[in-house]
Amino acid sequence: MTTVLVVDDQPLQRFGFRLLLDSVPETEVVGEAAHGAQAVRMAAELRPDVVLMDVRMPGMDGIEATRHIVAAGERSRVLVLTTFDLDEYVHAALRAGASGFLLKDARPEELLAGIRAVAVGDAVIAPALTRRLLDEFAQYVPPHPAGSAADRRLGSLTEREREILVAIGKGWTNGEIAARFVLSESTVKTHVGRVLAKLGARDRVQAVIFAYDVGLARPNAG
Repeated sequence: MTTVLVVDDQPLQRFGFRLLLDSVPETEVVGEAAHGAQAVRMAAELRPDVVLMDVRMPGMDGIEATRHIVAAGERSRVLVLTTFDLDEYVHAALRAGASGFLLKDARPEELLAGIRAVAVGDAVIAPALTRRLLDEFAQYVPPHPAGSAADRRLGSLTEREREILVAIGKGWTNGEIAARFVLSESTVKTHVGRVLAKLGARDRVQAVIFAYDVGLARPNAG
């Protein structure tokens, strides 16, 4: 059972999400919040597996609420869901620590799959945004070599784990990585878990950011 906190300032939108999530046995809505500050309080009290977070809300917005929830270090992971297909929101949400970003026009099955993925520690980004997101991360690549802390984390990876990190940085799925390196998906999942642990990355999104920051990934790099 995946527990979900729904955060949206529109009551009708919250109602629609609850209907969808309550219609499947593997998810349970444990609470609803109408603004960011309420979401932060309820996430601390309820400790849901996933916080389904709107971006634009009065008072504390979804980006700031995400930052507070992630900084608290609890179990909850944040999946940002918005009608606004704007790069600034994508980057801000993921930099704040969100584990995924989907648009509200996603199909119900895509939303449910995204919630399941985020709940188990994976990451999800709307397909229409993935390429742009990776291209934009190139702007953050430092002009000089990575610092010693990043170097130590990179140096802790085996050759195979480094290859896996490069693949993650390119936005490849586990299936694509498995096909490329002739591995089973379960083996790839094990490698990905080890990479995230050694990097101290919360999920694949943070691994993508790390790969770009240390220069292992570039836009349109195949």
